[in-house]
Amino acid sequence: MTDPVTAPAAVPVGTLPAPEVGADPATRTQRHPAVGLVVALVSAAAFGTSGAFGKSLIAGGWSPGLVVTLRITVAALVLLVPTLVALRGRWGALRRNGIAVVGYGLTGVAGCQLAYFNAVTHLSVGVALLLEYLAPVLIVGWLWLRHRQRPRRLTLAGIGLAVVGLLLVLDVVGGASLDLVGVLWGLAAAVCLVLYFLLADHVDDDVPPMALAGGGLVVGAVALWLASVTGAVELVRGASEVTLGGRVLPWWVPLLVIAVVAAAFAYVTGIAAVRMLGAKVASFVALTEVLFAVLFAWLVLSELPTPVQLVGGVLIVGGLVAVRADAARDPG
Repeated sequence: MTDPVTAPAAVPVGTLPAPEVGADPATRTQRHPAVGLVVALVSAAAFGTSGAFGKSLIAGGWSPGLVVTLRITVAALVLLVPTLVALRGRWGALRRNGIAVVGYGLTGVAGCQLAYFNAVTHLSVGVALLLEYLAPVLIVGWLWLRHRQRPRRLTLAGIGLAVVGLLLVLDVVGGASLDLVGVLWGLAAAVCLVLYFLLADHVDDDVPPMALAGGGLVVGAVALWLASVTGAVELVRGASEVTLGGRVLPWWVPLLVIAVVAAAFAYVTGIAAVRMLGAKVASFVALTEVLFAVLFAWLVLSELPTPVQLVGGVLIVGGLVAVRADAARDPG
């Protein structure tokens, strides 16, 4: 999944043109790379909690569709008031960016998760995640084809390290099976993840990250409930108590974690990171979600990472460093 150029002081706030999709970060308002990197890592860690806590619900008989739908719905409700406060009456800015916000909610929020959970019904979790996390590679390709931003050798090296690292972390070699339908769903999840980063980078700065996240979550929640009416999403409620970290807890405990931490907080910080780093770098930092997911699985579910996964993690970090270093260089 950059040196800033500050807008002239004479230009009033709100009159700057919307940034071009996938545009180089230097064409946008002030970036804060160091802060952005920290925010992106925090967002990745928050997203990484969803696997361990969501798995406890699914193991208790809850359908993945219901877990995802409730997660997005609760997150949308949590962010409703903060979203209204963040907008401060700037409804015009929201209307100007309406298509991007709706697209963000349909693809980056609802579409990405629906596609992923459809993929895992045909593929192993490792293969499905690998396909979804091809998104950073697709972003580099998009920037190359659409905006003639040809990747330099360091970026290409970073891509190679990140992909090999993901292969090791996800242990794809260990008995993964392929299914054409599942592969197509996995690629659809990757495309939705690409749109998540590009659309978040396309909305102009008059729409605060909180408002974009809240609006996207509302759109995503409505889309998921409508999809359940058509039968595209199966809503099955499981046990009222689940086992988490060796303890029996009410079902709403893990739900609140994946809704408040892994959705509401994660989406807000993720959007903020995209605005500070740009879509390409932020998408690569988001790869660390896999590492955080392994860590939380170890802490919460006692699923220890293997030495191969640790090596893969080192390769992913190496790939992120390479891409970040290349992005920090003066553009062509």
